[in-house]
Amino acid sequence: MSLALNGKAEMSDRVAQISNFLTNAEWGAATRAPIQGDASTRSYERLELNGQKAVLMNAPKGAELPSEPEGASVEDRQSLGYNALARLAGPNMESFACLANELSIRGFSAPQILSADLEKGFLLLEDFGDPVFAKVIGLDTSLETPLYEAAVDALAAIYRSSFPSIMTFKDVKWRVRDYDTAALLAETDLCLDWYAKDFDREISKDIREEFYGLYAESFKCLTAHAPGLALRDFHAENLFWLPERAGVANVGLIDFQDALFVHPAYDLMSLITDIRRDVSPELKDHLIGRFCQQSGLKDDLDFRAAYAVMSVQRGTKLLGFPVRADLKFGKPQYRALLPRVKRHLNEDLRHTALAPIRTWFDKHLPEALA
Repeated sequence: MSLALNGKAEMSDRVAQISNFLTNAEWGAATRAPIQGDASTRSYERLELNGQKAVLMNAPKGAELPSEPEGASVEDRQSLGYNALARLAGPNMESFACLANELSIRGFSAPQILSADLEKGFLLLEDFGDPVFAKVIGLDTSLETPLYEAAVDALAAIYRSSFPSIMTFKDVKWRVRDYDTAALLAETDLCLDWYAKDFDREISKDIREEFYGLYAESFKCLTAHAPGLALRDFHAENLFWLPERAGVANVGLIDFQDALFVHPAYDLMSLITDIRRDVSPELKDHLIGRFCQQSGLKDDLDFRAAYAVMSVQRGTKLLGFPVRADLKFGKPQYRALLPRVKRHLNEDLRHTALAPIRTWFDKHLPEALA
């Protein structure tokens, strides 16, 4: 049988599995419409049945590289590939289900799980509707500050909350790991492996080792504060404005399946240093100060240095991410994000703690800062 026929058979099987899942969940008669997804292999549909709405998350188990198995060494993770090394959940929906449950228990608005078949890779979720932060602010710019303040308040509450490393949903468990040096460096590797090659630049072993050493040295700034749970993709297109809900529940949360424990500046930085929309410098300073105040941290040189390090680490990853999304997943639209990525990277590399990394870019990959 040809690969094309195999592919068609697999698609047909998946269609039947979806139909069976929805029928068993009593949503088989729902109308269905696709929702624009992210840069992963997951897909989403919006369902409507008798005036009720839900979201179907579809994550085929074999569609991505495996995530990190229990007890794996860094060498094991390297052999398994990027998902394991960067500590991504990959196709494992257990992570989303367990994190959604633990967040909901603590009063945060993660989508309610209406039905689940984790073995086959299906979740039926509460639909937050259309009030995505970016859209709401686009319609009324006066809401930018209060919405961002609400997001920061939710982040501070997450940091103040106590989360176990092993999270649960019914009888399912998922271990949330630390954002260790290996994972942080694996993400910056996207710049070397994808962005640099986009300009036909070959990064030698010695130059790569120098790159790793400079970043590892900068990560020492992250030890000044206790780590907290980072949802890892916290920005205005992954947040929903739910003003009818009280307190920090007024911020709807999605796309948290890759959560790890790391410095508390990470998600704050992801929110403010957004590659999809601009946040003014005045609002940035206000939000950093608000987060520190509500988290019980000092807005001092140590915190600002950690914030800059986290921003440069993520920015370096995001240089390679759009190229990878284009060439590996067939999603060229992400390349449009690169100008803002480079602008943020230029700004954050001005911090004195990151001067050696700026020198490295100037010498070996000047296109990143052009």
